[in-house]
Amino acid sequence: MTGDTPDGDLLLRARGLTKTFGDFTAVDGVDFAVRRGEAFGFLGPNGAGKSSTMRMIGAVSPPSGGELRIFGLDPSTDGPRIRARLGVVPQQDQLDQELTVEENLWVYGRYFGLSRSQVRERAVELLEFAQLTERAKDKVEPLSGGMKRRLTIARSLISAPELLLLDEPTTGLDPQARHLLWDRLFRLKRQGVTLILTTHYMDEAEQLCDRLVVMDHGRIVAEGSPRQLIEQHSTREVLELRFDTDDHAEYAGKVAGVGERVEVLPDRLLVYAHDGDAAAAEVHSRGIEPLSSLVRRSTLEDVFLHLTGRTLVD
Repeated sequence: MTGDTPDGDLLLRARGLTKTFGDFTAVDGVDFAVRRGEAFGFLGPNGAGKSSTMRMIGAVSPPSGGELRIFGLDPSTDGPRIRARLGVVPQQDQLDQELTVEENLWVYGRYFGLSRSQVRERAVELLEFAQLTERAKDKVEPLSGGMKRRLTIARSLISAPELLLLDEPTTGLDPQARHLLWDRLFRLKRQGVTLILTTHYMDEAEQLCDRLVVMDHGRIVAEGSPRQLIEQHSTREVLELRFDTDDHAEYAGKVAGVGERVEVLPDRLLVYAHDGDAAAAEVHSRGIEPLSSLVRRSTLEDVFLHLTGRTLVD
């Protein structure tokens, strides 16, 4: 197979992709494809297999089975050629704390064989992109978490990669830093960079991803755009009911049949219905008086919890 993408704009394809560690199967025969220029996400709880999949895509962890092609190349035999065209943003920043912001870019650029003049030119552009120009001469260690994350992304772009891999890109950041990072990633996508990211933040997946897969226990349990997943696995609206009780389960039977399904949480009931206002009226007509009621649109979080459950995964 040549190095050209085999199916037009197809950048990556996996068929039956598997990763095992001894008797443990981290990734269990998954199929997915990523098109050039899109933002593709892996959504799932801890231990779902997201990071193991990303390491295989990054050509640093060989598949245990199945087929994986990136840029039409096999990572088992063409790892260096693939990695030369990738940018990688790991879960944990791996910056050199003792160097300045710009020196981190210069050193990393030299790893890719760029000349000193090329590295310095790229560094100026990337510091502007990451809104770090004024901190160029500062040491990395005292920077905020958001600044370090932006620098890590800038560093991953030093070689002008075609594909950028982001593993939990905004974990631990405050809301302002997260939104600034989302803006930078959106700009990258507009420039034609293909993004593949893992996240367990539902709003991040909805904000960034054109398409995504939901993983659970090493398998893909759903695939589509955020809107498609909501349409397929939830209702249009959700009615949230709160009662003056320590056990909301006692009210579940009383609202049974009001919507398509009822979910019991410790502090409220969720009634999934296509018309939330009509569901609220039906509850009232049954003589049920909640302390509060709220009608909202279904979200990706509703889909995620429905597909993967609400039990904490260690």
